[in-house]
Amino acid sequence: MAIITLTTDFGHKDHFIGAIKGTIYSELDDARIVDISHSISPFNIQECAYILKNSYKTFPKGTIHIVGIDSEETPENQHIAVFVDGHYFIVANNGVLGLIISEVLPDKIVEISLPDTGQTSFPVMDVFVKVACHIARGGTLEVVGKSFDQLRDLKEFTPIVSDNLKTITGHVIYIDNYGNVVSNIQKSLFEAYRNGRKFELKARNKKLTVIHKKFSDIINFDLDKNQRKGPGDLLALFNSSEYIELAIYKSDLNTVGGASTLLGLDYRDTITINFI
Repeated sequence: MAIITLTTDFGHKDHFIGAIKGTIYSELDDARIVDISHSISPFNIQECAYILKNSYKTFPKGTIHIVGIDSEETPENQHIAVFVDGHYFIVANNGVLGLIISEVLPDKIVEISLPDTGQTSFPVMDVFVKVACHIARGGTLEVVGKSFDQLRDLKEFTPIVSDNLKTITGHVIYIDNYGNVVSNIQKSLFEAYRNGRKFELKARNKKLTVIHKKFSDIINFDLDKNQRKGPGDLLALFNSSEYIELAIYKSDLNTVGGASTLLGLDYRDTITINFI
């Protein structure tokens, strides 16, 4: 039986997650369900894409991913099922999938059209779960919908290269549990335009000239402890997903604060790299 993953902005207070899982188990009593996250900020397409893009590839091929973000169907927000990179995604056509699979081409996309579902305020349970269970039983996408080729693309979330290739302007796309700030500038883009040049990374009133490989690289262990950088100091690094991330070393968002609060950075705020 294929794994079914759930990624939503439903939180854990309400009945939604329990109802989704109960509906799956009612159809497939041997289902394997994995929660990726239910703590996505409400309607935050970029945050959802970042989390799912960096987790789906770790699952076996054939995994089915239900994405419950901004899922109400409208003429401009169709329900779609997609097979890409060996995985199935059941999602609304709100731009999230284009961000998740920006580097690969889909093998098949269908617009979901199921009989007897009608208009519903809970499409993740009433529509997406039915499609997921159909696929898990070995069903094909052609049965649940017709071919679709209008996958929405959110251009505004793409970093901009300007000033005669001297500047990359990106934005905050995610703030993690530590208050670390993740930008949408990937290592591959940074290196493609750097060409060996020095650089300044600017965020608010802070400037950094080094991007580390891991958090502890900020410490020069050859120096005495009272001369070193360490806990409480700001650093930039390429995180495990190869995005540029800003962090306060060994910070706690709930006590002393993290990079997001101490720098005053929030979702969509600007981070700039100037090559010198």
